[in-house]
Amino acid sequence: MIDLIEDLPSESLQELVRFIEYLRFRREQEAKEKAADVEAPLLAIIHRRLPPEDQRRLSALRASKEERALTPEEHAELLVYVERVEREDAERAQALVELSRLRRVPLAALMAELGLASGG
Repeated sequence: MIDLIEDLPSESLQELVRFIEYLRFRREQEAKEKAADVEAPLLAIIHRRLPPEDQRRLSALRASKEERALTPEEHAELLVYVERVEREDAERAQALVELSRLRRVPLAALMAELGLASGG
């Protein structure tokens, strides 16, 4: 193959170089697209938060707990929210670790890039 390339006229050699550069560019683009397809669900988990209405209710229950004893129904509702938040926090942590591994960057650097405080 090298002998064939060496025998190419200058014009053809330049076309071959352009073609090889194109192939390299296309391969890089395909790799980026594939990475984006893999990263998208992880990023969705990382950025997922309680809907505003649920967050308001959770905050209200926590505030009520500080002021008075919750009713059994309120206490049960609070526990459901707390379990949900803890489960989603664990899923978020797993997604962060996986994305950091995929990108081959330290977790702290990824969190900084995503604008997330390292404390949670």
